[in-house]
Amino acid sequence: MSTRERPADQGRRLGQRLRQAVGLEFREARVTLGLSQATVGAAAGLSPTIVGRIERGVLPSVSLEQLARVSIVLGLDLALRFYPGGRPLRDHAQLALIERFRSVLHPSLGLRFEVPIPIVGDRRAWDAHVLGTPVAIGLEAETRLRDVQAVERRIGLKMRDSSIDQVILLLADTHTNRAAIHDAGSSIQTMFPVPARSALRALREGRDPGGSAIILR
Repeated sequence: MSTRERPADQGRRLGQRLRQAVGLEFREARVTLGLSQATVGAAAGLSPTIVGRIERGVLPSVSLEQLARVSIVLGLDLALRFYPGGRPLRDHAQLALIERFRSVLHPSLGLRFEVPIPIVGDRRAWDAHVLGTPVAIGLEAETRLRDVQAVERRIGLKMRDSSIDQVILLLADTHTNRAAIHDAGSSIQTMFPVPARSALRALREGRDPGGSAIILR
């Protein structure tokens, strides 16, 4: 039986940690300023009870607006950003794309899915590793290439942090993706120098592609 934690449970744990961290910062700032929960609540339009529950990290329904109100009263800047983390849930289109790629591999080659970055606590993972070649090849699959530079940065960081020699950037063969590659110009060609036909021929024959490549399927 798989021991992988469900996304819903991961999200619940992460939300709890974030609420506790924010609450602790609020409490430390309030105490440093010498303000009571009642004073902060009155200024933020919240009850002292709500302020107390926010500080203890036990208000699951706390909203961003409530956090913003309290942060302004306490002279704090509230910022929310997202960073690459765990692998998002694959949709049917992405799974079909990977299956199309697997169908062209030589019988001596295979795929190992969801290969984590070998850093403790790092939740990033390669979509797959190509098995059976003398070099380590990572696979990243995108059905729609929206931000080429972001993809380049993400792959570059993964290569830096893992023992991957080459990368196959697998894209759905669409007009949008072809246009994105064309518009990216020389930067993406530098990162993926091997022509798609050469890489596919090598993989069909069970050979090392000789470098990173973009393959459309």
